[in-house]
Amino acid sequence: MQKKPIIAVLRGGSANEREISLRSGAAVVEGLQQAGYEVLDWPVDGLTDVIALVQQAPRPLLVFNVLHGRGGEDGQLQALLEVLKVPYTGSGLLASALSMDKVVTKRIWQAMGLPTADYYQVTQASLATFDVDAVRYPVMVKPAREGSSIGMFKVDSADNMQSALTQALTFDDHVLVESWIDGAEYTVAILGDQALPMIRLKTPNVFYDYEAKYQANTTEYLCPCGLSAEAEEAIQALALEAFHALGAKTWGRIDVMIDQQGQPWLLELNTVPGMTDHSLVPMAAKQAGLSFDQLVDRLVQLSI
Repeated sequence: MQKKPIIAVLRGGSANEREISLRSGAAVVEGLQQAGYEVLDWPVDGLTDVIALVQQAPRPLLVFNVLHGRGGEDGQLQALLEVLKVPYTGSGLLASALSMDKVVTKRIWQAMGLPTADYYQVTQASLATFDVDAVRYPVMVKPAREGSSIGMFKVDSADNMQSALTQALTFDDHVLVESWIDGAEYTVAILGDQALPMIRLKTPNVFYDYEAKYQANTTEYLCPCGLSAEAEEAIQALALEAFHALGAKTWGRIDVMIDQQGQPWLLELNTVPGMTDHSLVPMAAKQAGLSFDQLVDRLVQLSI
C-alpha cells in the first residue's frame, strides 16, 4: 500500500497578498490536521526559503500551495517544485502564468469566443501617449498581475484617469483598463471538473474591493445565488469552459459579472483562491455539502 503523503502547507510569500496567504494557510493547516494528515506548516518570506525546506523534508511529500499572488500563483513556484520533483496542489506552470496575467487571460478567452469585456492595455512606456479622452467611461483600472482587488480603481472620467493609471502602475508595469460592467457580480468555485454552487457578492462599496473582501461586515454572500437553476447551470458551464481554456486543473475560482441584459462577462481566474473565514471557495463547498476538512482533503486527493 502506498504511504500517505506528508502535506507541507506553503503560505506567506513576498507578494502584496502575504497577510491573506498567511491566514489562508493557517486555516488549511488546521483543516488538514482535522482530516488526519501529518502536516508541515511552512510560512515563508520568498521562494528561496522553499528550496531548503523541501530538501530537508521527509518523503513522500505533497506541497499544498496557499501562496497568493506573484511568486506563488504565477508559475514561479510551480516551476521550482517541478525542478525539485515535488508534487503540489493546483494548476501547473503554464496555466498559472497565463491566469495570473489578466490581459493574457482575456486574449485567450476572446480567441476562444468566450465573453469578456473590452479593454485597453497600458504600460509604463505607453502611459505618456495613452489617449485618456478616447476612452469610453466608466472603466475599471486594474494592475494586470495583482489579486485581492489591490490597486484597482473605478474611473468615471478622463480627469481622473491619469492619476488612476499612475497609481496602478506602482503595483505592476502593465495595467488593464476594462469596460465597466453595470450588473451583479458572481463567483464560480471549481473543484476538479465540478462547478460548485455560485455565490452572488453584494457590497455597498463601489465594487468588491479589498476592504469588502477581507475587512467589511457589510458584504453579503448569497448562496444559493438567486438565479434560476437553468441560468446557474449555463454560467457554471461557461466557467468550466473558461477554466479549461487556460489549462487549469484541480481547483480555482472564476469571477463573473452579469449585466442588466442578463449577459455574463468573464472577469478572471484565480488559481490559488483564498481560504480564510471570508473566502468564497469554502463557502461554495459548504453549500455543496463539503465541510472545510472535507474540502482540503478533496484537494489533496485530486493532487495525488
